[in-house]
Amino acid sequence: MLLLQQVDRQLGLSEAVVGVLEDPRRQASVDHDDLSLLRQRVYALALGYEDLNDHETLRLDLAIQTALGRTEELASSSTLCRWENRADRETAGRMHEVILEQFITSFKKTPKKLILDFDATDDVVHGKQEGRFFHGYYDHYCFLPLYVFCRNQLLVSYLRPSKIDGAKHAWAILALLVKRLRQAWPQVKIIFRGDSGFCRWRMLSWCERHDVGYIVGIAKNKRLNAITAQLQRDARECYTEWGAKVRWFTDIQYAAGSWNRSRRVIAKIEHTAKGSNPRYVVTNLKGDGQALYDKLYCARGEMENRIKEQQLDLFADRTSCHRWWPNQFRLLLSSLAYMLLEAIRRLALKGTELANAYVGTLRLKLLKVGAVILRNTRRIRFLLSSAYPYQRLFFHVAARLAPE
Repeated sequence: MLLLQQVDRQLGLSEAVVGVLEDPRRQASVDHDDLSLLRQRVYALALGYEDLNDHETLRLDLAIQTALGRTEELASSSTLCRWENRADRETAGRMHEVILEQFITSFKKTPKKLILDFDATDDVVHGKQEGRFFHGYYDHYCFLPLYVFCRNQLLVSYLRPSKIDGAKHAWAILALLVKRLRQAWPQVKIIFRGDSGFCRWRMLSWCERHDVGYIVGIAKNKRLNAITAQLQRDARECYTEWGAKVRWFTDIQYAAGSWNRSRRVIAKIEHTAKGSNPRYVVTNLKGDGQALYDKLYCARGEMENRIKEQQLDLFADRTSCHRWWPNQFRLLLSSLAYMLLEAIRRLALKGTELANAYVGTLRLKLLKVGAVILRNTRRIRFLLSSAYPYQRLFFHVAARLAPE
């Protein structure tokens, strides 16, 4: 809890978010201000407490009270529930602006290149929440949130209903991101990266007009397979003769019927014991096709791990409110918890054994530490076990996050 408090203060994250939240309550009668409510909820998520019911016990916990700078009972679950249900469209928009500004200020030097990873995932729902629909691909009722990451840093977590195209609104979000990033860094090179669900010719055309690079998967179809048919046959014969996996790359010019012009497509021709496995990627980037596919496009898979951290470790799928905007607010609260843990990993764990650890591992080894807490009128003491196996790493992180 104390590490979360330190990294939050270093980033100024919770204070920046509270600065854009509206509080319609009569302030003279308020016991729990928005800053305390936000920190209580976000810190608890980072520590693994996903339910509001958990706060009936957590509100009495000395550690979280200390992290919030309070000595009295914290907000109850009903108070937090009312607070979450105040969220609306403007709240979500302003919070996303704060998240983007946090990303920009995290750079000490102007970056030369930014790769923006877009991907959608399913958020299973079990009630009759607003905006929930049955999705045929996932075979259950769900939401379809859209995430945008740049390496390990989160830029967007946008809740959407599941009855839409997976690329819905991605174009608008990309345009807003590019506009703000180029305001901060006019010369930065921006690359849009996504799977075949984001292969929309209007989006590709927009990237070309605005000098944005792209490398996007394109689904297999009869026409692409026909163009590469001879190579696939050659690969099959080569595999039959030598018994070893065959993996070739070639460039082709291709235009779907709806496209306004042909574009470069990198074709991976692969044949293994399981048969032929061709893959296609459309791009406007220059360079060797295999290098672009292996080193750039395939690195997109790392984003899947970031989404898993959001969904599995930080409970971004706890969207059980009936109304839509409180569920979007909950998704953003999980995103803020991720930003705190990612900042610990980025700022304090570089070069250590946990430099690339998942946030669940960080929680287990650095945050979920048993302690005796002694509090009197003058001081609060945290007594950690001398047998704690990661105490050197803990003190290293605390020192890196300490105010200068």
